[in-house]
Amino acid sequence: MKDYMVRATGFGGNVRVFAARTTHIVEEIRKRHDMWNTATAAMGRTLTATTMMGAMLKGDESLSVKIKGGGPIGQIIAEANAKGEARAYVTNPHVHFELNEKGKLDVRRAVGMDGFLYVIKDLGLREPYQGSVPIVSGEIGDDFTYYFVASEQTPSAVGVGVLVNPDDRSVLASGGFILQLLPGTTDDVVALIEERVSGLPQVSRMIGEGLTPEEIIAKIVDEPNIHERMDITFSCTCSEEKVSNMLITLGKEEIQNMIDEQESAEIHCHFCNERYHYDKKQLEQILQSM
Repeated sequence: MKDYMVRATGFGGNVRVFAARTTHIVEEIRKRHDMWNTATAAMGRTLTATTMMGAMLKGDESLSVKIKGGGPIGQIIAEANAKGEARAYVTNPHVHFELNEKGKLDVRRAVGMDGFLYVIKDLGLREPYQGSVPIVSGEIGDDFTYYFVASEQTPSAVGVGVLVNPDDRSVLASGGFILQLLPGTTDDVVALIEERVSGLPQVSRMIGEGLTPEEIIAKIVDEPNIHERMDITFSCTCSEEKVSNMLITLGKEEIQNMIDEQESAEIHCHFCNERYHYDKKQLEQILQSM
């Protein structure tokens, strides 16, 4: 089954909700970075929320999310656009702890709680939109919930989860939802939504049992009206051409130093983990083209 997300409204259009299955993209990133279980869960939760936020954008707009909580995982970086294309990485992919008191992967311990969640949106304007909030949980979902309320003044509920095979570290299920109340939502509807969200099984469990994003939405809202279904794919923007152009921006002196001191250069993309190697001859060709 492909990864995809759904955008819908419910309760007569007073509530909007996004739901996504991200199992395959999270597994691809895990394999690319040889990630350990707790790091995979933290990355997957962040990527899932970021991807759904990307669906709130239009055209060529995109956004980047950074979570820096002071924990051993370091930074979590995720990027997504309005087309369902996304990528992510963590500073230290080799982080894993024993399960917490709830029997879940201890994401809070990996992420830490001494820091901030940052959101940067490229909306095609002169300056990007930037927002940030303190980390309130370290469990990712609660932190995104707080971001929407505090930074965008949108009452929301965010649920994200990743189920990892403890034996081979593969991703068995990953997904999530974002529910947002629109102006005019009655107190009765708010109370009903709170009851349903609090009573939901873990998102990773629902995805693992085969529930689709549409079925997850139907568990939360009445009168679900599906507006869009979008495939989710891993997409990295790096390329040999972009890396060569980046080398050119370093200037002739820096490239000459590489030739004289190292006789080579290697550029590493943090997102896809690809490495671009330039030998002495290739560096000399770049130098001559400048």
